[in-house]
Amino acid sequence: MLMDKEHILSVFRDAEALLEGHFQLTSGLHSPTYFQCAKVLQHPKYCELLCGEIARHYLGAAIDAVIAPALGGLVVSQEVGRQLRVRSMFAERKEGTMQLRRGFVIGRGERLLVCEDVVTTGGSVGEVLRIVSEEGGVAAGVACIVDRSGGTSASQAGGGAPLFSVVALDVVTYRPESCPLCARGTPVVKPGSRGN
Repeated sequence: MLMDKEHILSVFRDAEALLEGHFQLTSGLHSPTYFQCAKVLQHPKYCELLCGEIARHYLGAAIDAVIAPALGGLVVSQEVGRQLRVRSMFAERKEGTMQLRRGFVIGRGERLLVCEDVVTTGGSVGEVLRIVSEEGGVAAGVACIVDRSGGTSASQAGGGAPLFSVVALDVVTYRPESCPLCARGTPVVKPGSRGN
């Protein structure tokens, strides 16, 4: 049975991973709310619980491997792969471009599940989907712990592959030039893995 939204949010609160303030997201957008999935996923019980929701959803989907954009999706991909008993790999940036490195290979026709921790605009997921396609793989789906768009980024993030999220929330975001927190002079924090 799927966890309800309040249970999931309580997990984030217990792990002190639901932050309030002024944040610059990986996408470049600003928000007063930040989900620090790394603080949740550091706890094996929460990692197994949240990633288990994804694994259960894809149990009968004939997934050959899971792949994630580094850095955020790494832990999610590893745990979902463990639970589905398939291999897990990741793409990473080199000179600003997402690439498959470290000897990882996608076989022609292999069905891959793209895993991410948080999706806002779906930019990193889209880059990984491009790699899957270029390598001859098939995108069997996209999964994340938190969809910050409340479901509106699903078509962009999935690139035609269905998007499954453990929780979808409509969390306010602003473009930097129209951010009221910036206008008030509130210092911005960049807690993500890019741009620090």
